[in-house]
Amino acid sequence: MSLTWRPLTMDDMPRLAETFAEAERVEPIDEHYSAEDLAEEISSPNVDLPTATISAWDGDKLVAYGLLRRRDAANPAHMVRVETLVHPGYRDDAIAARLTGWFEEAGKRIHAKSFPDAPLELHAAANTSQRWLSGVLVASGYEHARWFVDMRADLASIPPVEPLPEEFPLVTYEDKYEELTLRSRNETFADHWGSTAQSPEAWRHLVVGAKDFQPDLSFLLLSPDRDKVVAMVLSAFFASDEAATGVKDLYVSHVATDAGLRGRGIAGALLGHTLVQAKAKGFQRASLNVDQDNTHRALGVYERVGFSEHQRWAGYVKPVPT
Repeated sequence: MSLTWRPLTMDDMPRLAETFAEAERVEPIDEHYSAEDLAEEISSPNVDLPTATISAWDGDKLVAYGLLRRRDAANPAHMVRVETLVHPGYRDDAIAARLTGWFEEAGKRIHAKSFPDAPLELHAAANTSQRWLSGVLVASGYEHARWFVDMRADLASIPPVEPLPEEFPLVTYEDKYEELTLRSRNETFADHWGSTAQSPEAWRHLVVGAKDFQPDLSFLLLSPDRDKVVAMVLSAFFASDEAATGVKDLYVSHVATDAGLRGRGIAGALLGHTLVQAKAKGFQRASLNVDQDNTHRALGVYERVGFSEHQRWAGYVKPVPT
C-alpha cells in the first residue's frame, strides 16, 4: 500500500471528521466530532501543526493521523500527550510502525525545544473497545499505568441534592473569574496523576474560551472575600454528540475543591446543584471522566450524586530516552 505522509493542515479537518465517524461506526466509543470541533482542539496553543502532527493519505482519503500535545510544565517529567486514529480499513503493522516511530522522534524534537532538562514520557489512552490501538501501544513498549472511567448520570433520576455551605457565595461563571478558576484548577490538580499546571493561553483555548463551554451551567463557590475560588464545577455541551445520539448531555469537565475544605461534601453538593440546573435547562444526561485511583476519592463522590460507570479508558506511558 502506497500512502502519502505529511503534517495536518486546518483544511484537513473535514476529512479527519470523516475518519473519526468511520471509526465510530466500527468501534463505538461514544465520541462524535464535526470539522469545527477538531479544528478547535487541534489549533490549541500546545500543538504546532507542522512539527507535532502527521497524517497518512490514500489519494484524497485521510486514513491515519498522529498528534503530539506538549505540556505547559514538566514536574518532574515532560508528559507529552499522544493522540492518534487509524481508519479501520487501513490498520496493519506497517502503519502502526510508522506512527509509533514518529511519536518518539517527533516527541524528542518537541521536548528538546520545551523542557530539555526534564525526562520525557509519552502518554496515550485507548478505550477498552480500541483493541487494535491498545495492542499497538503495548507492542511498542508502552506500559499500562492507569484506568480512567467515563461516568453518566440520568438527570431524570438524580438523588436529592445536599445543601451548599452558606459561608461561600455561589456565582455563575463569568469572564472576570478566568484567572481565579485557572488558579483553582492548577492548585487542585497539582497532585493528580499525569497532571501539570496549565497556562492561561491553554486554559482559555481549551476550557473557558472554548466554543462548547457552558458558562451558565458552570458554578463557583467563592471565599468570603470573593478573592479565591474554593470550589467549582465547569461544564460543556457538545452539539455533535447530540446530533449523533439524540441525547442532550452536559459534560462536566472540571470538579475542584480547595484542599482545606475536602471531606465536607462540598464537591458533591455543587455538582448536584449543577445537575439540577442542567435538568431545568432541558439536559437529559450528564457525563464526566475520572481517574479510577484519584487521590481525592472522586469516583465515590460522583456515585453519590447519581453517576455510574459507562466505559473505561486505559492510560499508557512510555519513557523515552533523550
